[in-house]
Amino acid sequence: MKGLKDFAGSIGNRIFVLLLAGIVVAIAATTWLASNERKSSLRELRFQHLAERIEQLVQAVDDIPAEQRPIVLQAAANFGFEANIVGDMNDAAGANASTGPVIDILQARLGSERKIAVQRETECASPYRAEAPHREICRVVYVSLHDHSLLRLRLHQPGEPPVMRGRSGPYGLQYIALFLILIAILAYLVARMATRPIRKLAQAAAELGRDIDHPPLPETGPSEIRQAAHAFNAMQARIRRQIQHRTHMLAAITHDLQTPLTRLRLRLEKVADPELQQRLIDDLAVMHGMVREGLDLARSMDSSEKIQALDIDSLLDSVCADAADAGQDVTLQGSTRAFVMAQPGALRRCLTNLLDNACKYGQLARVSVSLEQQKIAIRIRDQGPGIPEAELESVFEPFYRLEASRSRDTGGTGLGLTIALNIVENHHGSLKLRNLAESGLEALLELPVMPAGKPRIN
Repeated sequence: MKGLKDFAGSIGNRIFVLLLAGIVVAIAATTWLASNERKSSLRELRFQHLAERIEQLVQAVDDIPAEQRPIVLQAAANFGFEANIVGDMNDAAGANASTGPVIDILQARLGSERKIAVQRETECASPYRAEAPHREICRVVYVSLHDHSLLRLRLHQPGEPPVMRGRSGPYGLQYIALFLILIAILAYLVARMATRPIRKLAQAAAELGRDIDHPPLPETGPSEIRQAAHAFNAMQARIRRQIQHRTHMLAAITHDLQTPLTRLRLRLEKVADPELQQRLIDDLAVMHGMVREGLDLARSMDSSEKIQALDIDSLLDSVCADAADAGQDVTLQGSTRAFVMAQPGALRRCLTNLLDNACKYGQLARVSVSLEQQKIAIRIRDQGPGIPEAELESVFEPFYRLEASRSRDTGGTGLGLTIALNIVENHHGSLKLRNLAESGLEALLELPVMPAGKPRIN
């Protein structure tokens, strides 16, 4: 049931089914009408042929004396007739003497003064064929002659062959099956052709979410597709400009703030009260930290750094070694021997933020790396109090802090995880947090492995 729902959920499959159903219904109706018309034409032709044969025999019998008629009637058997002379129309009891296609045709050919009657068609065995391969239809016709005698004609007509009765219309089942297969292929191609621009638009939208600098869509094809591609490209350009303006504005503000902050630091040295001086220096350090992380946030949204192939094992070993040298309790386990396409500086900044976050709020960082389903999985665990389940997603928002442990008093600005998430998303990866059952928090970072055979950019 789920597979059928998924199949019906695709617009391409819906177009395919509608096209196939519409074509099949149209062909079925057309075939039915054509078959009926064919049967009607054949029936009319058969009646005309029958009337012509009867007319010839009646004229032949009418033109000869009564004593010679048995000879002609006996010869009629060679033409599929059983002919004999009966007394009068009373012998035609049960026959239709007023209407019917055969009567109307004979009446027009032989004249309205003749009396004509036809009995109902019945199946019968042919007396002329010892091994008749098909059933035959017997038709009995009564025609009055000029001398008021009555000519009785019993005609044997071939019925429908048994092989044809098993077929649907004039074609065999194998031809119908082939015809339906060809129609299905045509409907599938039309559906694929109709949905290809939609798939490209959806793919471009997905790429836009991962890379704002993705090349624009080609504005080709039908007018509607060109309009949609043009609108999409215009939207992408506007979003790119807005992100660039925001990034440049943030970088400019944070960069320009460093100069007055440095002057303030120099002037604070002249404050006479040591306690007040220390408080002002601490506040200034917090402001310096916010400015520095503001610059890091601006850089995390900037994708201008060159992308190259990185040995993830070497990068993790270097980052963990730097953290250990700085006095942090960091260990690394596992290896992948895999490469990723990444911006070296940005990815190092992301890993450093995650390690600092774990050591600052969880006392230590236990790092493990493994290769899982063509993805590099990096897990960073700590022994801190964790994060409430309702706020696991909120901590990625800029300047979001948890009052219990991640406050400004402990040095947090609320930008570290935001910067890490931006960098991971720029690398087409994912970053998730979860609380461990025993205690502590785990950060799971997943990055796509560089495809085999892809050239490395040095």
